[in-house]
Amino acid sequence: MPNPNTRLIAGAYTALVTPFRDGQIDEARLAENIENQIAAGMTGVVPVGTTGESPTLSHAEHQTVIEKTVQAVNGRCQVVAGTGSNATTEALSLTRHAQRAGADAALMVNPYYNKPSQEGLYRHFMAVADAVDLPIVLYNIPGRTNVTMSADTVARLAKHDNIVAVKEATGSLDLASEILQKAGDDLTVISGDDSLTLPLMAVGATGVISVLGNLYPRKIVELVGAAAAGDFSVARRVHRDIFPLCQAMLSLAVNPVVIKTALKLQRQDTGELRLPLCEMPAEDEAVLKALLEDQALEAAVS
Repeated sequence: MPNPNTRLIAGAYTALVTPFRDGQIDEARLAENIENQIAAGMTGVVPVGTTGESPTLSHAEHQTVIEKTVQAVNGRCQVVAGTGSNATTEALSLTRHAQRAGADAALMVNPYYNKPSQEGLYRHFMAVADAVDLPIVLYNIPGRTNVTMSADTVARLAKHDNIVAVKEATGSLDLASEILQKAGDDLTVISGDDSLTLPLMAVGATGVISVLGNLYPRKIVELVGAAAAGDFSVARRVHRDIFPLCQAMLSLAVNPVVIKTALKLQRQDTGELRLPLCEMPAEDEAVLKALLEDQALEAAVS
């Protein structure tokens, strides 16, 4: 049984990269990143999501990353394991494994490629929620799935005790506001875009599942903590500080190419990716390197 306190998804979470070395999962580097997240005060970590390159992991690797993450965390923060799939049976199997492994919650993306209707989305998530005793975070990201879950569907799903939050990555403040209005206290909304964390928290979101947290976890913790406390002066300062990098994470290349390249440049990862993802063009990497140098310079001055 998960800790009842973890049913509240609120705070700063990092969507972990899956580090590779010579084509294999680099378990030592994964553990190091997790230690960095905990030391920075992250509420939780999210293995094998989009940032964790879940589409290119075998089922065995997927399970290994979750198990190794739970072991490394050892109860010191939440583990929200990615368990989504476009096949309901596969999503159920992955979610059951996450529960057995000791994850605190599951992150389930909208089924991709097969483009289900709103009723199909509802039945998909309900089938998993009915079969497991694990808090579920819905993941609304049409840019990856080609389907958007409506506010009405989210509100219907929020009536289930096991469906506790939605990761909003549609880029729409209107849709997030509509979900908050229609679902009310039945679930929380958490940002899925670093650049929109502050705006979303201003309308009622409870935090972020961050890509940039892999690189600057303390800044993400500071931003979310300040916004949650109503200190928007501090939150705006941090938002403006990291905004150029937030933009770069999505504009220079697809996630997680940019964050892995940034980690490589900071000597925190090999930067290795799995096909069909590949390295950034040299000119784009130079732009990223300049942004990182500006960030380091600003930190030294402050």
